[in-house]
Amino acid sequence: MRQYNVGILGATGTVGQRFISLLDQHPWFTVTAVAASPRSAGRSYAEAVGDRWAVEGEIPQTVADLTVYSVVDDIDKIAGSVDFVFSAVDMDKDEIRAIEEAYARAECPVVSNNSAHRWTPDVPMVIPEINADHIQVIEAQRKRLGTSRGFIAVKSNCSLQSYVPPLSPLRARYGLKDVLVCTYQAISGAGKTLDQAPEITDNVIPYIGGEEEKSEREPLKIWGAVGDGIIESAASPDLTAQCIRVPVSDGHLAAVFFSFASDNKPSEAEIIDCWRNFSGRAQALDLPSAPKQFLHYLAEDNRPQTRLDRNLEHGMAISVGRLRPDTQYDYKFICLSHNTLRGAAGGAVLTAELLCKEGYI
Repeated sequence: MRQYNVGILGATGTVGQRFISLLDQHPWFTVTAVAASPRSAGRSYAEAVGDRWAVEGEIPQTVADLTVYSVVDDIDKIAGSVDFVFSAVDMDKDEIRAIEEAYARAECPVVSNNSAHRWTPDVPMVIPEINADHIQVIEAQRKRLGTSRGFIAVKSNCSLQSYVPPLSPLRARYGLKDVLVCTYQAISGAGKTLDQAPEITDNVIPYIGGEEEKSEREPLKIWGAVGDGIIESAASPDLTAQCIRVPVSDGHLAAVFFSFASDNKPSEAEIIDCWRNFSGRAQALDLPSAPKQFLHYLAEDNRPQTRLDRNLEHGMAISVGRLRPDTQYDYKFICLSHNTLRGAAGGAVLTAELLCKEGYI
């Protein structure tokens, strides 16, 4: 596999730091450009981050001495020096949309962790194991942008990574009618540590701005199909969500209730077998960041647990447990994902690997 020079937009922030950490020693990707706000530009990366480094371990030496570019002012310099960029910028959504499109128009592919372009009709929102075929829409996007190389691809909201993966093979095989999900989301989803969030100590906060709307709408785009140059969202299942902030550092857990579209329902054993045998394009291509086993069913009554299971397969696998019949829906289960790995930077890195392997980058 060829080697790729990579830039990171928003490199000094929490997600940008996670990209730096994950890409250290990556077999395909080398970080050669880092960019942040104009006030950080011109300083070394280590100086710009200062005491705000929040990821385990030290700043990789290969990145520490890189001079920080301005995300806004150095678009052409960055685009001309890398094969693609990861976007983790912290700006207003309209500004993010404009910046990411500016990089794409400068013939620099953008793999974004941000939500700004998730509802742009010709921008694929990818979970590589589930809807890898959506990257086909990139050709239509390039025609709209007038580019030969540049495009934007995004990853979905972090909380979806817990419940959309186990629901997906069931939807594909049996059809789903109704889904209710309650997510219990770590404080790192708000870009904070437990020490930085005194409001969460001995507390549960039953509101995360905009999260429930994303949790109800984004799965339908992921389960949709490419048609006439856009991604058309799926019409079903009906999905409702509640999203709750809980006092844990990392890991988004979900309680899921669901009913099948027909009366011909599979058994518990058939559902578990469906999960254990499910794999996607990421596994078929043996991508470096892909978990060997995407969905792990844990049979113990008290699993998955956030602290015990969030780092499963380097935080890139999904753990599922407590499948049982429900009195109002057909079944219910618990599932868990690591929100800053599979749900954020790690998911974007896996998406970039898919795009490279499939020839889009």
